[in-house]
This record gives sequence, C-alpha cells and structure tokens, in this order.
Amino acid sequence: MQSFRTELENPIVENDIIDLERKIRLFREGKIHDEKFRSLRLARGVYGQRQPGVQMVRIKLPFGKITFKQILTIADISDEYGSSNLHLTTRQDIQIHYVSLDRTPELWARLERDDITLREACGNTVRNVTSSPTSGIDPNEPFDVSPYAHATFEYFLRNPICQEMGRKFKMSFSANDDDTAYSYIHDLGFIPKINAAGERGFKVMLGGGLGAQPLLANIVEEFLPEDQMIPYIESIIRVFDRHGERNNRNKARLKYLVQKLGLDEVLRLAKEERTALKVKSYTVNRDALAEPALPITANYPEVSISNPLRYEQWLATNVFEQKQKGFYGVYVKVPIGDISTEIARKLVDVLRPLVADEIRITQNQGLLLKYVRKEALPALYEGLTSIDLSAPGFDSVADVTTCPGTDTCNLGISNSMTMAKVLENVIYTEYEDLIYNRDIKIKISGCMNSCGQHGLAHIGLHGSSLKAGTRVLPSVQVMLGGGTVGNGVGRAAERVVKVPAKRATHVLRSVLDDYKTNSIADEVFHNYYDRQGKDYFYRLLKPLADLTTLTDEEFVDWGHEETFVTAIGVGECAGVVIDLVATLLYESEEKLGWANDAYKRGAWADAIYHGYSVFVSSAKALLLDKGVNSSTQAGVIKEFDAQYVSTGEFELNGSFTDLVLQINKNEPTEEFATEYLAMATEFLNTSKERREALVK
Repeated sequence: MQSFRTELENPIVENDIIDLERKIRLFREGKIHDEKFRSLRLARGVYGQRQPGVQMVRIKLPFGKITFKQILTIADISDEYGSSNLHLTTRQDIQIHYVSLDRTPELWARLERDDITLREACGNTVRNVTSSPTSGIDPNEPFDVSPYAHATFEYFLRNPICQEMGRKFKMSFSANDDDTAYSYIHDLGFIPKINAAGERGFKVMLGGGLGAQPLLANIVEEFLPEDQMIPYIESIIRVFDRHGERNNRNKARLKYLVQKLGLDEVLRLAKEERTALKVKSYTVNRDALAEPALPITANYPEVSISNPLRYEQWLATNVFEQKQKGFYGVYVKVPIGDISTEIARKLVDVLRPLVADEIRITQNQGLLLKYVRKEALPALYEGLTSIDLSAPGFDSVADVTTCPGTDTCNLGISNSMTMAKVLENVIYTEYEDLIYNRDIKIKISGCMNSCGQHGLAHIGLHGSSLKAGTRVLPSVQVMLGGGTVGNGVGRAAERVVKVPAKRATHVLRSVLDDYKTNSIADEVFHNYYDRQGKDYFYRLLKPLADLTTLTDEEFVDWGHEETFVTAIGVGECAGVVIDLVATLLYESEEKLGWANDAYKRGAWADAIYHGYSVFVSSAKALLLDKGVNSSTQAGVIKEFDAQYVSTGEFELNGSFTDLVLQINKNEPTEEFATEYLAMATEFLNTSKERREALVK
C-alpha cells in the first residue's frame, strides 16, 4: 500500500483506502465478522455480486457529471480489474463488475487520481446526489442547480452524521417544475424556485421512496431559502440517524419513520437539532464548478448522412436547443445502460472535437452531451452511428430503463436486461411512430425493489415467479399508471396482474394497441389510464395470466437456455446490523479515535457527533449483555436508563438521556466538544471495565 501514500495528495482519502486494505486483510484472517465487514465495504462502494468471489464496484459521480479523461480512466480500470464494461445506473453512477475484493483498494486509488470516488456509493449512507441532467443548460430552469447538488455531495461525504444510518438516504435536485430528477420518490427532493424578491430557494419534498412499498414524498417547504438548504438536510439526517429503524431493514427508510412518528413530529425533531448544527446558514458557491471546455473544432467538413430519415428522427427526439444561444444538447440512448470499454474509447474520440468536455449520465441510463454547435450535428450523428449509439427515441416509449437483474444482482429474480432489449425491439419494429412519444415510460426491475424504477413507470414490470403445478416459471408483475406529474407531484404505479415473463411482449402490445384504439384525441396516458380504471386493465390482460396454455419455452427466462430456477441471494442494498458486544465496544474505541482526530482539526461539530456515537455504541453493547436489542438509537438511550441507570447498576450524575442528548441542546463549540468528549471517554472506559468483569 505504500504507493497509495506517495501518489495521493489528499491524506484523508489516502487513509481511507489504506484502512480498507487493512480491514480486507483482517477479514481474510477471520478477525472481522463477515456481516460487519459487509457494512464497511458497502460504504466504500464495494457490493457483492450474484457470482461468488467477485464484487460490483459502484463509482459515485455527483449528479452524473463526468469528463472525457474520467471516462477513459474508468474504461482502463474496467479492463484491468473488471469485465471491460461500464454500466450506467438510474442514480447517475457507473458500475464495474467482476472485480476481486483484494484489488478494490488499488482500484480506488487509481480512480482518486482523477478525482473519482467510491466512498458512500453503497451502504447505509447518503447515496449519490442526483440532478436533472439538463441542469446548467436547461432553457426552462430558474437557475442552475448543479452547484447546489455539488455542495450537498461535498458537505455530507465522510460526514459523521451519516456514516452508519439504519438505511440509505437519497436526494435529488430537479432543474425545473418538470421534475425530471423525481423529487417525489426521494428522502429529500429539491425543485428550484425564485421568490417575488428575486431570491433563490427550493421547494422541498420529504419522505418519498420506491422499493416494494412505494410512498410519495410530502411537500414540506414551498420556498426554502438557498442558504438554509444544507442546514435543513443536516437536521433531517440527524433525526433519521437517531430515530430510524435499525433491526428490520424493510422498515428502515425515512418514509417509514414519517409513517411511524408522523410528519409534524419528524419536522419538530428536526427543529430541535438546529442548535447542534455546525452551520446555521450555508452559502453555496455558485461558481464552484468550472465551465466545461467547449468543443475545439470551429470549421466542420461536409458530411454525407447515411440514413436521412433516421437522422431527422434523431434530430427530433434526441436534440434540443440549450439556453446558451447557438448551442445544442444531444442525448445518447444507451441500450440497457451498458457501454463496452472499446466503445467508450471510440465514443470519446467521436466527441472530443464536437462537444464540451462535460457529459451527464441520465436517470434513464443514457448520456447527455453539451454545447454542440448546429454545424456539428451531422458529424456527431455519423460518429455516433459508427459505434451504434445514434438510435432515435431518447426517453420515449422505445427507451426502456432496466436494472441488471439476474445478470449480476443477488436479489434478481428474472432477466430484466434481455427483456428490455426485446421490448425495445417491439417498439422499433411494430410501433415506430411511438419513438416521438415521451409521455409513456417503460421501466423494468429484476425484483420488487425498484432499482429499475418500475414503481414510477407508466408501464412498469418487475421480476417475480409463478407456480404451475409442481414447476416454477419466471414471471413479471405488471404495474401501470405511474409517472411524473410535475412540481413535486408524482404517481406510484398500480399492480394490475402477474403474467409469465415470456408474455411481456404481449402485455406491451395489448396496452399500446388499446391506447391507440381507445384513447381520446391528444389524451395523455395518465388520463387514459384513470378514465379506464385499474379493473379495465386487469380484464384486458387477464387472458395473458392463464397458466393452462403454458409452453415449455415459458419455463425458460429471457436470455437463458436452462429451465428457470428461483435463486435469490442476500441483498446488499444496505449494510446489515451487527449485534456482537465485543464488536460494538471495538467500534466505540474506533469512533473515539475519530472524535479525537476531528477535535485536533478543530472540527468541533464532527468531534461531538463521533462522541455521541461512542455513547450509543457502548450503551448498546451493555444492553446486549441483558438480551435487550433496541431497534433505534433513541431506543438504546431510553433502554439504557431503564435497564442500568434506574436500577443503580450504572451510576451517572443524572439520566443517560440527559447526558447523551446534550448534543442537541448545545452549540458545537470547543468548550462543549472538550466536555462532551471527556464524558464519552469516561463512559466507554467504564463500559469496557464492566464488560471485562462479566466475561472473566
């Protein structure tokens, strides 16, 4: 690991990578519990695959921004460490598959040299902060939200308040009221607004989420001033960390905390946290992001268009005029979100002379190119055509979003990626006029967890299984009527019927044919669906659910040759809680070390929060000795008073609640940090002494 020390300029990142290498070694030696190690590596973007012995590495790209150099770096790394493929995700990340665990520290160090991180791309952390890909060039945006998404990413990366939450936490920034970053399905979603005084701010959505039980977010602020955005987020995360569920991961998202406590109570608790915040107002640097280097070519040679009709379709569906006069944004449709490293390099060669050196990954697994001059469009189209990336119909019915499904995911039930290709082919060959239709979105997930965002689709499908006699066959749950309405309002798709997976094409034809035949002139799909009603579509599709007419082919999933077998592994969408006493006390010592490091740097708020974590981890360890396993940090604090303080087994000057929760009643000053860390140190030492006495 010596090369990491000499080649990385940021000592914090360097130590992070060295720590990962050390803990991999300890894990191999059997000195770290496998579930605890899973939580640790997930927070560093290393995710177990369906295939044993290899990992998926998720690269965190804030709001999907990536440069030519970064693409080439990731391609080189995928060749050296992975499967020579780049997979674009619905959260604007890039994933590399088939990576050896032992090589992940080295891989991470290579990425960091080009300012690319894995940190907190997975696990119980603040995940990648997404935004509308058009932000910065959108003709309808009140202002560019990119600096705000960037500031949010930077502020919460490695922030102690969000390193070990009960589950993941997701945020998005939409460019305008069209809400193309889906604020309504996020823990916190932001839509830019300008008030009557000309000041910037955000409409704020809270408590949304997809998964197996979609819940739409609540509007909590119509106009939050821009300087209050970061403090507001921190207050909510602090509440989620303290009160969120930690034992039952299926109930551990913020949306369930809102259900449990009520929206008003969550917001009240957030206000209580304001005192403890390191900043009460946070001015975002609007100029933090440098303008991208514009295309270097000024004169473009004459280009002969190979397919004039396809070119006109491409112009109509994939190209739009930016707010910057004389420039165009161009979408690139990437089938199933996969780009081979060979094509990635050829793509950069095509783009370098024609577009700005800043690409955005889109939520439907495509790319957005920026600052293309009108004169460059023919050359760009032909260049993209040469590498099979000029298909028209971006974000239309023909642009199907999908997760990896059973290709690599532990939780995948069916092969969503091949199904997506098949459905797209149906559109292009049988419904070509619909490549202009952006009103209908088709999204597929390999299981119910909605990584492919089927829960917000007009036509959504998720992998499942059906039993026919003694045999099991791959199936899809058909969901209809979801999607974005706008300005924070969205719709969750409704479950209609479950059919064999091989009949997904028939489902698509049935719905589209009925829409063409029975929709009123200019009627959008949502209005058509509402007018007909869910039962209408159940009756329409019910014949496809008839299992008495099954063929042998229907027992074989899309893209497979063997008969279907349901094989679901252990999901790793978030870390698993470890309830081992010795491990918790060891973690408390580690957190105390982090607290002291932050204190030495003068980061009082960070030091205090690490100290708070020392109290909670130590108390939880002692509670486990009594068989008490509380599911929230707030519960741990309450139970410690009941089990230890009130019984006289653990002497404190007052209650444990009052001791620990000084954190949200004091400003994060040096004086309070000094006092609080001293008390946390004493509590940990006493807890260790008690534990040692019990095990002797």
